[in-house]
Amino acid sequence: MFRTYFNWSSGKDAALALNYLLQDPRYNVECLLTTVNAHFNRVSMHGLRIEMLEKQVKAIGLPSYRVALPESPSNGEYEKLMGQKVEELKAEGIRFAAFGDIFLEDLKDYRERQLAQVGIKTVFPLWKKDTTHLIHDFLEKGFKAIVVCVNAAVLDVSFVGRVIDTDFINDLPEGVDPCGENGEFHTFCFDAPYFKEAVGFTIGEKVYREYNNGDTTNGFWFCDLIPLEVNE
Repeated sequence: MFRTYFNWSSGKDAALALNYLLQDPRYNVECLLTTVNAHFNRVSMHGLRIEMLEKQVKAIGLPSYRVALPESPSNGEYEKLMGQKVEELKAEGIRFAAFGDIFLEDLKDYRERQLAQVGIKTVFPLWKKDTTHLIHDFLEKGFKAIVVCVNAAVLDVSFVGRVIDTDFINDLPEGVDPCGENGEFHTFCFDAPYFKEAVGFTIGEKVYREYNNGDTTNGFWFCDLIPLEVNE
């Protein structure tokens, strides 16, 4: 069996991809790896509290590791910090890295190039699969996820904080990928067939934030999820 670590984002695509790998006898998924924003103490891109991630990985039952990134890491900083953790995993005998990417060629090529430099092979369980089929497969298998971030350029605030279901899929504007593969939205998976129990939470405030990338400004709506014991 191929000893593998899984790049865990906490969202639905990662959750479904992990499910496929857990059922594939060729791979032995030994741990999860997540990047977090050390400044805000939240999951990168998703804006998710670390406490929610901890409850989620506890429900999965696999060992998990985090790579703490600065607030706005450069590519060099990101690659250095990720490289250090990957080298640690490689030293333990792990030779494969798994991802939940579906069709972003540039991102897939980047991951393959970076990991090939340290002797790690990649596996993409969802690669090139139809995203409409994937989202329905996700629901039919009993997965549950809530939208925690949306790109304000394509989705309004009403979409953030919604649970993924057929109504959500049908309400998506034309041109928005049903899996959000173009970055239209990000999710938190709070239940799955392999979870020991569903992750409990309440929905907190919704906030709008803008990020500058060169001459471009991108706006996002975030929805805070609060672990039940923190809220009590």
